[in-house]
Amino acid sequence: MAARNRIGRAIAAPILVLNFILYVVVLALAGWALNRAIDYGQSNVVNPTGAGTTATRFPVGAQHIGLWRTESLAGAASASLIAWLLTLLAFGLACKEIHLGGPFRNRRLKTLEAFVIILAATQLIHLLLLHTGIFGDAYGPSFREPGYGEHPKTAAAASDV
Repeated sequence: MAARNRIGRAIAAPILVLNFILYVVVLALAGWALNRAIDYGQSNVVNPTGAGTTATRFPVGAQHIGLWRTESLAGAASASLIAWLLTLLAFGLACKEIHLGGPFRNRRLKTLEAFVIILAATQLIHLLLLHTGIFGDAYGPSFREPGYGEHPKTAAAASDV
């Protein structure tokens, strides 16, 4: 049972780090695109709002990876769901920008759109990874670690009986 928990944590941690790095890249590119749009009066720019607000979920995800308990799963799963929904908003805007095209789509804006699309996919993988843990017997509501939540004296007395 413990081996399966280590495998889940081993998969979730790199995906969380990858998502964080992708969000930093998207924020940097979106900031550049927004600055350029303000300078040149362009109205068709991918909205960086999704990346900025979803980057706040990483402390919750890091806490859950560190604890890896049922109690932290609810917070991490709900924050991940909200982050994915906001990423889908940016994903939709990126797809619309690709569909409309236009003279202002340079290499950096195309890179931003590609990163937003990749980020939506990796965020979905992380969300599914968290939600599959809800239904497993080695992780989720039915999982209980022996002695967790008990006072040490009570646990020692129970083991003596």
